Amino acid sequence: MIMKSKKALCIMSGGMDSTLSAYMMKKIGYDIIAVHFNYAQRTQSKELSCFNKICDELNVLNRYILDLDFFAQIGASALTDKTIEVPIGGLEDGVPVTYVPFRNGIFLSMAAAIAEKEGAQAIVIGVVEEDSSGYPDCREAYIKSMEQSINLGTKDETNIKIYMPLVHLKKSQIVQKAIELNVPLKLTWSCYKSEDKACGVCDSCRLRLNGFKLVGVKDPIEYQ
Repeated sequence: MIMKSKKALCIMSGGMDSTLSAYMMKKIGYDIIAVHFNYAQRTQSKELSCFNKICDELNVLNRYILDLDFFAQIGASALTDKTIEVPIGGLEDGVPVTYVPFRNGIFLSMAAAIAEKEGAQAIVIGVVEEDSSGYPDCREAYIKSMEQSINLGTKDETNIKIYMPLVHLKKSQIVQKAIELNVPLKLTWSCYKSEDKACGVCDSCRLRLNGFKLVGVKDPIEYQ
């Protein structure tokens, strides 16, 4: 009897967290289908380039690149509205201005449509709850509720599990795990502000740099 391959649809930004998540799923035997969203973010070109290079490294042939230009119309985030400055003063209390309204909910909904079409058993998202920037759509309880809603809203024979393998990890643990799995960290991008050299001062750069510092390893990407 021929065994059907297990398929995982990985939401991949080109960043460190989603890249590691995809590598983890490949290690446990899943065929990777990759989806990337261009949503008018400041570093859209760089993230897309990183996504494609990482997919090349993973030998991912089945890739979806989806354009969501309405996020620019919505605005309300420093990532999609250039009139709002990206904060560089360190993490603040509450939800930061880099939060994009309901972004992960929209991503997961679109991923569910692709996963159902492809017959994938899993959707994978690299959300991090404890060490993230305080985004409400990165919480484990929220992702679990989306899994339930996706399965209620798809065909009876569709049964999709949402994996969030990093949700309880610290950034230093993510760096350590990525090194252990030979993830090409030099191809990943985290900066919110810049596309040539990372700024080193936005929330995302600070979290990333601190993760490498705690592990005692130099970040392989270039900083300003």
